[in-house]
Amino acid sequence: MLQGIETQALTKHADERGFFTELMRQDWIANGSMQQCNFSITYPGVVRAWHRHVRKQTDHFVVLRGAIKLCAYDGTTSELSEIIMTGDVLEAVRIPGHYWHGFKALGDQRAYVVYFVNNLYEYASPDEERRPWNDPSIRPSTINGETKDLRCGKSWDWMLTSFK
Repeated sequence: MLQGIETQALTKHADERGFFTELMRQDWIANGSMQQCNFSITYPGVVRAWHRHVRKQTDHFVVLRGAIKLCAYDGTTSELSEIIMTGDVLEAVRIPGHYWHGFKALGDQRAYVVYFVNNLYEYASPDEERRPWNDPSIRPSTINGETKDLRCGKSWDWMLTSFK
């Protein structure tokens, strides 16, 4: 994983009524601050990428339903981290905002994604830089620390999988 990316397994506490899960806790957040919680629904096959935050925003993603491929890319080292997240196996993933990041909804159902951020969204001056989802300059030299992945050294294609 790229430095600063963390995953936190979430525990489901189940009983005859259903289940309860802590989605985010202040002690999971590096600087101890969470300012905003957002929710998105993404249709199958849609890519929401690429963007990054230049004013030290950090995002914490949780998938409640469906599945996504979450990626973070370091434009300096050309390293890419790829994480598959589903509503079936709950986890929170921390992405430091200086990495270019985004996700693709996988499978045939909508992806329900909640994300917690440490900065309020400023409508007049958003903390975002954007690139197209299919930007050809995003060319990972490593994917999850591996150089043997056939996708390495090529423009990132959200539609390709890591297996044949």
